[in-house]
Amino acid sequence: MSFASPLFLWYFLPLVLVAVLVAPRRARNVVVAVASLLFYASGAGGTTLLLLACIVANFVAGRFLEPDQWNAAQGRRRLLLIGTVTFDLLILALWKYAGFATEQAAVLASWFGGGFPVLQLALPIGISFYTFHHISYVVDIYRGERPALRDPVSFVTYIAMFPQLVAGPIVRYREIADQLPQQRTHRLDDIAAGFPRFAWGLTKKVVIADTLAPMVDTAFATPAEDMTFAIAWLGAIGYAMQLYFDFSGYSDMAIGLGRMLGFRLPENFARPYSSVTVTEFWRRWHMSLSRWFRDYVYIPLGGNRHGVAKTYRNLAIIFVLTGFWHGAAWTYLVWGLFHGLMLVVERATGLDRPPSAPAARIGRRALTMLLVVVGWVFFRAPDLGTAFTMLGHMLVPDLAGLGDIVSASVTNQRMFFLLVALVVVFLPANSGTGPFLESVRSRPANVLRVSVLTAGLAYSGLLVATGSFSPFLYYQF
Repeated sequence: MSFASPLFLWYFLPLVLVAVLVAPRRARNVVVAVASLLFYASGAGGTTLLLLACIVANFVAGRFLEPDQWNAAQGRRRLLLIGTVTFDLLILALWKYAGFATEQAAVLASWFGGGFPVLQLALPIGISFYTFHHISYVVDIYRGERPALRDPVSFVTYIAMFPQLVAGPIVRYREIADQLPQQRTHRLDDIAAGFPRFAWGLTKKVVIADTLAPMVDTAFATPAEDMTFAIAWLGAIGYAMQLYFDFSGYSDMAIGLGRMLGFRLPENFARPYSSVTVTEFWRRWHMSLSRWFRDYVYIPLGGNRHGVAKTYRNLAIIFVLTGFWHGAAWTYLVWGLFHGLMLVVERATGLDRPPSAPAARIGRRALTMLLVVVGWVFFRAPDLGTAFTMLGHMLVPDLAGLGDIVSASVTNQRMFFLLVALVVVFLPANSGTGPFLESVRSRPANVLRVSVLTAGLAYSGLLVATGSFSPFLYYQF
């Protein structure tokens, strides 16, 4: 069930909001927990049992991980933490990476004339996200940053909350622990504050991202012998815009939905294409993922506290993990290594510090955007061969044009919204218009904002009613 589907928009969401409004204060978490499990089961089917098994295991473990348990027996607490995190990671590895690993083993075996069985398991929706939520829960309790939850309903609410369950933001336990037991009273105010954010995200997703999708898909599906300079750049730039408006649109919708349910979820984007360094880009793009890796991997590895060599090693580890977190494919690994290399180069040369001169900032922003777009080619391409073919054509101008098939996908409507997307993300950060249109955070309403939001919401509703929407891109992770 997608946020952009008629079933969700016209039936599920209104029923949940009515239930939240009429339920007694102490029952609001029950409403959210039950609705979330139903939401997940509608798309995950039998793999809902896997989510429930992980919920039970981590909830029980959390009760014994508090510093005052077992007479503060640190060694046993550490062993329990290691065992619980290992359990979570093994579940993720089996369902997400076992197929890829056995495929590679089968390829190696074929080189020697042998065979190897390939394991094929259906990827449970949102497993990468709820695994990270479980790890955050047990680690934060072990560190003494927050107490374990005594109420299983509150724990299910945290893990399975439908706004963020399948594609984030990744909510660290410490960020929401204090909100879970609260008896939230301002229900109508929460709905009034969250709905505009939800509507704006729906507009970004349905009107811009989904409009660009067919054009981008056609460009990336172009055979190597038909690829041209124009097709490669159209696909790369189009995908950079599609991915941003799709994923940031989802995050806006999730944050808005969370607010309507009475929760404050963390921000996930802050105009990332305004960045003047790749280092800054990662402070602005998918911020909840960056914060998670910083707190639970980078800092425990030593961060930047033990010399240059270990700092570079830690950065490399983080971005290898970031790449593979997104998917079990060599393209994601190369994408992660590419960004890790860029961060190491910036740190080694001092280029991670943004320049102060306006002209230099413009140049660095353009270079950063170019590097990010190059990286997105690896992220989107179905295989490394396609990625290198596209990048090769992006480097060598030609006059071959788009070809008949790609030209047919480039309608006036799609080009219009591609230009709208480019204008929005490339406007100077200090112009006020870019941040205003992107809705990074809630701002006071005015005539222009209300007009744009109203028109976008109406058009989004029309597109949804006609079936002109597609699954969110981050559902696959």
